[in-house]
Amino acid sequence: MLLGMIPIHNGAARKECKVVDCWNDNTYYLRMNAITNCPSRLLVIEDDPVLSADLGDYFRDRNHRVTLCRDGGEGLTLARDGDFDLVLLDILLPGLDGLALLARLRETSPVPVILLSALGDEQDRITGLVRGADDYLPKPFSMAELAVRVAAVLRRVALERGAGQRPRHGHLRLDGLTLDLDTETAGYRDQPLDLTVTEFRLLRVFLEQSDQVLSKAFLYQTVLHRGYGRHDRSLDLHVSHLRRKLRAAGVPGQPLRTVWGQGYTLATAPNP
Repeated sequence: MLLGMIPIHNGAARKECKVVDCWNDNTYYLRMNAITNCPSRLLVIEDDPVLSADLGDYFRDRNHRVTLCRDGGEGLTLARDGDFDLVLLDILLPGLDGLALLARLRETSPVPVILLSALGDEQDRITGLVRGADDYLPKPFSMAELAVRVAAVLRRVALERGAGQRPRHGHLRLDGLTLDLDTETAGYRDQPLDLTVTEFRLLRVFLEQSDQVLSKAFLYQTVLHRGYGRHDRSLDLHVSHLRRKLRAAGVPGQPLRTVWGQGYTLATAPNP
């Protein structure tokens, strides 16, 4: 069944993906461009030949390696045995429907899955997410929205794969800010910040990626551990509370800045 798509080709050039790790005593700094599109291996399990081809062309144009499959049983085998970073999975498939495929895949594999389906009511979305989907996009959808969701999941995957490089003990320090990773407390010079758990995670991500513009989708995935919804203001509230606590502790200026249309950044103080 062919469903309307709105392909948007922006001709984005490939960017370099770089992670730089530096240790200095117990201080750790991670600089990572969180909005970079890195080439990844995608498996598209979709029985509509036109839509499947459109998805393949769209993501190949953006430097991803794409494998196409139109049968549920074959898709399950590929998803289990292949080294994929993400699966785009239709629900109404021949051979084995997408929800059954997802349930069986989750018995052996944690590979991220985004469900694509005309079954878009609330209960269908809940069922898909309960069975282990990382996101759910109802048809028809725009390629632009799908690309944003794919990028968000891939950023989360990259962060999780690099989690072993992040220290679990010691301190993070930047411009007078100190995070104690053992006690999960933070302070500015000698002034405690009294952060909530979420605010601590948020500040840690900003310190690890200072001077990088972090998208809301990325922050929802890495800090709030859920997908970003356009009408969800939770992240904005956490950022607002964190800003207020930074000001109350004496942090000068406005280091935690909004970049209109893109996200937030923690600006470091210029070198004297």
